[in-house]
Amino acid sequence: MTEKAGIVGYGSYVPRHRIKVEEIAKVWGADAASFKKGLMLGQKSVPAPDQDVVTMSVEAALNALKRANIDPQKLGALYIGSESHPYAVKPSGTIVAEAIGAVPHIHISDLEFACKAGAESMYIAYSHVKAGEMEYAMGIGCDTSQGAPGDALEYSAAAGGAAFIMGKKNVVATIDFTHSYTTDTPDFWRREYMHYPRHGSRFTGEPAYFKHTVGATQAILEKSGYKPTDFTYAIFHQPNGKFPQRAGLMLGFTKEQLAPGWLAPRLGNTYSGASPLGMSATLDVAKPGDKILMCSYGSGSGSDTFIYTVTDEIEKVRNRAPLTSFYLDDDQEYIDYGTYVKFRKKIRKNDIA
Repeated sequence: MTEKAGIVGYGSYVPRHRIKVEEIAKVWGADAASFKKGLMLGQKSVPAPDQDVVTMSVEAALNALKRANIDPQKLGALYIGSESHPYAVKPSGTIVAEAIGAVPHIHISDLEFACKAGAESMYIAYSHVKAGEMEYAMGIGCDTSQGAPGDALEYSAAAGGAAFIMGKKNVVATIDFTHSYTTDTPDFWRREYMHYPRHGSRFTGEPAYFKHTVGATQAILEKSGYKPTDFTYAIFHQPNGKFPQRAGLMLGFTKEQLAPGWLAPRLGNTYSGASPLGMSATLDVAKPGDKILMCSYGSGSGSDTFIYTVTDEIEKVRNRAPLTSFYLDDDQEYIDYGTYVKFRKKIRKNDIA
């Protein structure tokens, strides 16, 4: 019998600094209550000046290697999905692969598809392993997301990511089905030389996020023959706290199924890291036999969906690395808006007269 491919190791990382929505609203004279109640946002993570997609990806990748307990030289590929790679021309993946000891016999690629680039990396890594092209492959979703000062995005744009090693031996969660749903729906974009993205407002909800998230999920449910009640947990991309809850309830999932992976209220929107981080947090509490649905979303627009089944191996690997809750709840330092602006380099020399 052919061994089934899936996740053999996973790891997460979130910077320790946080800023509350009240702190941002106070500066811009905005109503913090509308973000807290309307969009279900309370605070967001903020990277320190010496942190970027590369440094965070290294941390997540090392945690994944600890859980998989494999030699990094066995990785046949490493893919990083992000929309905030530190270099316009130079891969993030080569730096990460070198740092974790996976070079030189490895395929590297940096991926972009707005917020679903992380799920893309997982999809491709899984496909290589499933096809028998390599024994192990790693997919990472990570971002230090951008939001212009005073823009609605500034209240949610956060930082963090998760890494997943795919393989066929000692699998902690098999990947049973995948499906992708994609159209040209431009609800969010950032052109070259622009520091911050722009968003299409009215296109963001129904024509973009909900159409693709619901469409991808309905398609994979039809393909698999499963119903929402067959799943223990479900994870949806979370640009804010409200959207994933609404999408899940529209599809027939319950708040209890969504709870472990619903991180936006205390983390913000980590863009390419959002659904991967939701998955890592869910694996941290999942039990053997649990079925998990994960659906990403990326502006432009598309969704990748996965159906996983957790195996007995989860109990062996879970505590080999920090749980996602450690980064979310146990290692926080709150900062004011001035420090946030400094950390995110929102004031540049050419901005000053």
